[in-house]
Amino acid sequence: MMGMAQPVSPLSVGSLTQLALSLVAIVALILAIGWVLKRFRLAAPRGSANIAVLDELSVGPRERIALIRVGNAQVLVGIGAGGVVPLTPLAASIVLKASASAPAFAERMRELMKRPGGPPPGGSA
Repeated sequence: MMGMAQPVSPLSVGSLTQLALSLVAIVALILAIGWVLKRFRLAAPRGSANIAVLDELSVGPRERIALIRVGNAQVLVGIGAGGVVPLTPLAASIVLKASASAPAFAERMRELMKRPGGPPPGGSA
Protein backbone atom coordinates (compact mmCIF):
# COMPACT_ATOMS: atom_id res chain seq x y z
CA MET A 1 0.00 0.00 0.00
CA MET A 2 3.01 2.31 -0.01
CA GLY A 3 2.78 2.83 -3.79
CA MET A 4 -0.60 4.57 -3.75
CA ALA A 5 -0.42 8.37 -3.79
CA GLN A 6 -2.61 10.43 -1.54
CA PRO A 7 -5.26 12.47 -3.41
CA VAL A 8 -4.40 16.17 -3.55
CA SER A 9 -6.80 18.39 -1.66
CA PRO A 10 -8.48 21.01 -3.87
CA LEU A 11 -7.69 23.58 -1.16
CA SER A 12 -3.97 22.90 -1.02
CA VAL A 13 -1.49 25.78 -0.97
CA GLY A 14 -0.32 24.97 -4.49
CA SER A 15 -3.79 25.01 -6.01
CA LEU A 16 -4.75 28.22 -4.18
CA THR A 17 -1.54 29.88 -5.38
CA GLN A 18 -2.24 28.79 -8.95
CA LEU A 19 -5.80 30.11 -8.70
CA ALA A 20 -4.63 33.46 -7.29
CA LEU A 21 -1.99 33.88 -10.01
CA SER A 22 -4.54 33.02 -12.71
CA LEU A 23 -6.95 35.64 -11.37
CA VAL A 24 -4.21 38.28 -11.22
CA ALA A 25 -3.23 37.46 -14.83
CA ILE A 26 -6.86 37.78 -16.02
CA VAL A 27 -7.36 41.12 -14.23
CA ALA A 28 -4.05 42.40 -15.65
CA LEU A 29 -5.16 41.36 -19.15
CA ILE A 30 -8.49 43.18 -18.76
CA LEU A 31 -6.73 46.34 -17.55
CA ALA A 32 -4.23 46.17 -20.43
CA ILE A 33 -7.00 45.83 -23.01
CA GLY A 34 -8.85 48.78 -21.44
CA TRP A 35 -5.68 50.89 -21.54
CA VAL A 36 -5.09 50.05 -25.23
CA LEU A 37 -8.70 50.92 -26.13
CA LYS A 38 -8.46 54.21 -24.26
CA ARG A 39 -5.01 55.03 -25.64
CA PHE A 40 -6.00 54.53 -29.25
CA ARG A 41 -9.59 55.72 -28.77
CA LEU A 42 -11.07 52.51 -30.11
CA ALA A 43 -13.71 52.02 -27.42
CA ALA A 44 -16.46 54.39 -28.54
CA PRO A 45 -17.78 54.92 -32.05
CA ARG A 46 -17.23 58.42 -33.31
CA GLY A 47 -19.62 60.75 -34.99
CA SER A 48 -23.11 60.41 -36.30
CA ALA A 49 -24.92 61.63 -39.35
CA ASN A 50 -24.90 65.25 -38.13
CA ILE A 51 -21.80 65.57 -35.92
CA ALA A 52 -18.39 63.96 -36.50
CA VAL A 53 -14.75 64.38 -35.50
CA LEU A 54 -12.93 64.74 -38.81
CA ASP A 55 -9.34 64.99 -37.58
CA GLU A 56 -7.31 65.49 -34.40
CA LEU A 57 -3.85 66.77 -33.58
CA SER A 58 -2.20 66.20 -30.21
CA VAL A 59 -0.45 69.37 -29.02
CA GLY A 60 0.47 68.22 -25.51
CA PRO A 61 0.14 65.31 -23.14
CA ARG A 62 -3.52 66.08 -22.42
CA GLU A 63 -4.31 68.74 -25.02
CA ARG A 64 -5.39 68.34 -28.61
CA ILE A 65 -7.00 70.27 -31.43
CA ALA A 66 -9.95 68.70 -33.23
CA LEU A 67 -11.72 69.52 -36.46
CA ILE A 68 -15.46 68.93 -35.93
CA ARG A 69 -18.14 68.76 -38.62
CA VAL A 70 -21.57 69.93 -37.49
CA GLY A 71 -24.03 69.58 -40.35
CA ASN A 72 -22.31 71.32 -43.28
CA ALA A 73 -20.11 73.58 -41.11
CA GLN A 74 -16.69 72.83 -39.68
CA VAL A 75 -15.39 74.12 -36.33
CA LEU A 76 -11.88 73.95 -34.93
CA VAL A 77 -11.91 73.26 -31.16
CA GLY A 78 -9.27 72.92 -28.48
CA ILE A 79 -9.65 70.03 -26.03
CA GLY A 80 -7.76 70.05 -22.75
CA ALA A 81 -8.02 69.65 -18.99
CA GLY A 82 -10.14 72.81 -18.81
CA GLY A 83 -12.72 71.43 -21.24
CA VAL A 84 -13.57 72.08 -24.86
CA VAL A 85 -12.91 75.57 -26.23
CA PRO A 86 -14.14 76.63 -29.67
CA LEU A 87 -11.16 78.11 -31.49
CA THR A 88 -12.76 79.24 -34.73
CA PRO A 89 -15.55 78.35 -37.12
CA LEU A 90 -14.14 77.83 -40.60
CA ALA A 91 -15.54 79.90 -43.47
CA ALA A 92 -14.51 77.31 -46.06
CA SER A 93 -14.63 73.57 -45.44
CA ILE A 94 -11.35 71.71 -45.31
CA VAL A 95 -11.22 68.68 -47.58
CA LEU A 96 -9.24 65.91 -45.94
CA LYS A 97 -7.43 63.18 -47.81
CA ALA A 98 -8.41 59.62 -47.00
CA SER A 99 -6.46 58.38 -44.00
CA ALA A 100 -3.51 56.44 -45.36
CA SER A 101 -1.80 55.74 -42.03
CA ALA A 102 -2.97 52.13 -41.72
CA PRO A 103 -2.16 51.10 -45.31
CA ALA A 104 1.17 52.94 -45.13
CA PHE A 105 2.02 51.11 -41.91
CA ALA A 106 1.00 47.77 -43.39
CA GLU A 107 3.07 48.44 -46.51
CA ARG A 108 6.09 49.43 -44.41
CA MET A 109 5.77 46.22 -42.38
CA ARG A 110 5.66 44.17 -45.59
CA GLU A 111 8.83 45.87 -46.77
CA LEU A 112 10.58 45.15 -43.48
CA MET A 113 9.45 41.53 -43.48
CA LYS A 114 10.74 40.97 -47.04
CA ARG A 115 14.24 42.23 -46.20
CA PRO A 116 16.80 39.58 -45.39
CA GLY A 117 17.58 39.78 -41.68
CA GLY A 118 14.30 41.48 -40.71
CA PRO A 119 14.05 44.98 -39.25
CA PRO A 120 17.18 47.05 -38.62
CA PRO A 121 18.71 47.11 -35.12
CA GLY A 122 17.30 49.73 -32.80
CA GLY A 123 13.66 48.99 -33.65
CA SER A 124 13.02 51.94 -35.98
CA ALA A 125 13.57 52.32 -39.67
